[in-house]
Amino acid sequence: MAANFWASSHCKKLLDADEVGHVLPADQERGLTPEDVKLIKIHLSTYIKLLAQNTKVRQRVVATAIAYFRRVYTRKSFSEFDPRLVAPTCLYLASKAEESTVQAKLLVFYMKKILSEEKGFRYEIKDVLEMEMRLLEALDFYLVIYHPYRPLIQLLQDAGLTDIIQTVWSIVNDSYRTDLILMYPPFMIALGCIYIACVIKDKETRGWFEELRVDMYVIKNIAMEILDFYENYRNIPEERINAAMAKLPQRS
Repeated sequence: MAANFWASSHCKKLLDADEVGHVLPADQERGLTPEDVKLIKIHLSTYIKLLAQNTKVRQRVVATAIAYFRRVYTRKSFSEFDPRLVAPTCLYLASKAEESTVQAKLLVFYMKKILSEEKGFRYEIKDVLEMEMRLLEALDFYLVIYHPYRPLIQLLQDAGLTDIIQTVWSIVNDSYRTDLILMYPPFMIALGCIYIACVIKDKETRGWFEELRVDMYVIKNIAMEILDFYENYRNIPEERINAAMAKLPQRS
């Protein structure tokens, strides 16, 4: 494991916006649009979180699982890797990587319980274990993910803003409904979330940000991506989700 982010595989694999927002040819053939892909990722990120709540794993496992899920689909199509199986398998793999292991039997129990109304998607333990091997290859066996949570605490202490930690923590959690974790260093995401929280809480932090000598253009881009989620994707009508999901291959 790398001693720090800058020497890690996570850092070396950071992507540009066009590398995370594109639709692969196999999915284009099924009529999937960039908007459909975004909706499916958000919907199944929520599914990962729901599974995690039921299986009692900590937030870091959820964050790692979503990072895996989003990274896989920069390289693999929804047509090739069924996201309804990939999402829970990412949680299973992340629970191992973060040393908070969930039993496959328990995971599949809740998969069936949550998706009981969706006919044809009753995956079994063997399906999860087989997909785990495929995911490891798709991820090039790079499983270490650095998250914004640790730098967030340090930055808030440095700025004397520990009174807004709950607000910022929630914003960081929401950042995983976007592809930001694949595009920016964790401390920059943390700063973008602090920037939003300071606006919400009417905190004057211009001098502190200037002292950090960070690129405020990047910080504001991160903030705008999260604000776009709040404005346009926080409460997605069910019919929009269903329309996007209907374009996925049906399991025989």
